[in-house]
Amino acid sequence: MMHSTDFETAAAHMRTQRRQAEQREAHYHEARILLLISHFTTDKSSLSGLTKLAKLDFLLRYPAMLERLLPDGEASWPAGTAPTEPERLAVESRMTRYKYGPWDQRYYSILGSLAARGLITYGDSARAEFRVTPQGAAAATALAATPEWAVVADRIRLLKKHFNKSGSALKNLIYDRLPDAVDRPWRTEI
Repeated sequence: MMHSTDFETAAAHMRTQRRQAEQREAHYHEARILLLISHFTTDKSSLSGLTKLAKLDFLLRYPAMLERLLPDGEASWPAGTAPTEPERLAVESRMTRYKYGPWDQRYYSILGSLAARGLITYGDSARAEFRVTPQGAAAATALAATPEWAVVADRIRLLKKHFNKSGSALKNLIYDRLPDAVDRPWRTEI
């Protein structure tokens, strides 16, 4: 029979493990979004709009869907960036179907965390614009140089080459060419 203190200790340990797992997952999403914003920030422009961010992130997280939109399909992937067989069958982190297509509720907390740490800034206009800071650019460069993030960085370069469009244009492209991603009730997983 388990004593009360043993139970309390075990419950506290489980809570700690859950918090640590949630924190690792949050850091993972923050790193991916930082890389996206960094690659789309130039001296004269920033990543404009939550819709654009969400659609680019969708294509990054669902490489099999991205492949369907690439001009030459599977042949469009630069060496070493094509999705693996497990990536074609699964997705690293599910998104939800919302008003304008794929969405992740975590965007607000991810962006807030990145801004609070001085890695990105928000634009001054009424439209959400995200720009990497010098500190964020250095962090993104260091991330992209690691084996774990190099393929993601290469895929983001591919996104920028072929899909550096407005959020509305990306939304329309996804609706027109990937109906299976959006032909589902709101708030259901894709």
